[in-house]
Amino acid sequence: MEETSIIISGFGGQGTLFAGQVLAYASMDNGLEVTWIPSYGPEMRGGTAHCTVIVSAEPIGSPLVRRPDVVVALNLPSVDKYEPLIKAGGVMVANSTLVNREITREGINSLLIPANTIAEELGMVRLSNMIMMGAMLALKPILPLEAVKKALGEHIPERHKKTLPLNYEAMDRGYQFAVDHQ
Repeated sequence: MEETSIIISGFGGQGTLFAGQVLAYASMDNGLEVTWIPSYGPEMRGGTAHCTVIVSAEPIGSPLVRRPDVVVALNLPSVDKYEPLIKAGGVMVANSTLVNREITREGINSLLIPANTIAEELGMVRLSNMIMMGAMLALKPILPLEAVKKALGEHIPERHKKTLPLNYEAMDRGYQFAVDHQ
């Protein structure tokens, strides 16, 4: 597997950092090299939050990313910031519930997915991060979806274990949406 850089970005409280952690844990659990670097805006909840995850079969030279391979954008400011930075041939998955425009960048694979709407259908708006994760894995299969689900089950905080079935369903729904709309 070649080195893949992923930026997951949104408002604080949308689970962007946790989604990155799950991907990082899944990568480690599957014997890959990984870095995970969180970044918070001026406020945590409601401010901006993003994380950078790099996954590779080989040691990672630098955890810094200027031109990511993949961007998971949970809000419009994230699309505006990262759309021009994605590498040619890269992937952008954006939450169309909070992004009121098309992805205009040429030369990338992009998907708008109504993550908040799907999360509300599942009965928990906080699932949008896992819906986006599922969609991203359909477009850029860094790891099998089942490997990421397994890592989620092993690393989710004990107080949230009861939400695992909904989190798994959210990943499945995101994955299937991406398959159906590509």
